[in-house]
Amino acid sequence: MVTDAAVREFLDRVEHPVRRRDAATMLEVMTRVTGQPAKMWGSSIVGFGSYHYRYASGREGDAPAAGFSPRKPATTIYLNDGIDAHAELVERLGPHTTGVGCLYLKDLAQIDLAALEEIIAASYRTLTSGTFGQRARDGGDG
Repeated sequence: MVTDAAVREFLDRVEHPVRRRDAATMLEVMTRVTGQPAKMWGSSIVGFGSYHYRYASGREGDAPAAGFSPRKPATTIYLNDGIDAHAELVERLGPHTTGVGCLYLKDLAQIDLAALEEIIAASYRTLTSGTFGQRARDGGDG
C-alpha cells in the first residue's frame, strides 16, 4: 500500500553505507527507466508506478510496477513478473542471488548496470501493459 512517507527520509536513514549508496543509484535508475516518481509502499519498499494484478484464485490488488528495498543483507530489486522472465539478462548481471521474484544485489559497483536497467524496463513494461495475471513463482513470458 502506498504511504505518505518521504522516500528521501527513508533512504537517508539506511545505515549500511553501500546500501545507502546503492539506494541513491536505484532511485535515479528506476525514476529514469519508469518515468515515474518514487513512492513508499509500506515501510520499506520504494516503488515506481503501479500495476493491478488478478490471479485465477480471484485474489487481486495493486503493487508497485518497479521497486527496490535497501535491506541489510542486500539491496532487493522486485521483479513481480518473475526472475525467469529475464534469465538471459540476469546471467549478465555479475554477483547476485535470486528469489522467485527478487534480485538480491550486495554491491551495484560489481553489477552490469546496463543489464539491470534492461531487466527493470522489461519488467515494468510487462507489468503495466494491462492487468497482470501471473504470480512471479509461475514464471513470466517477459
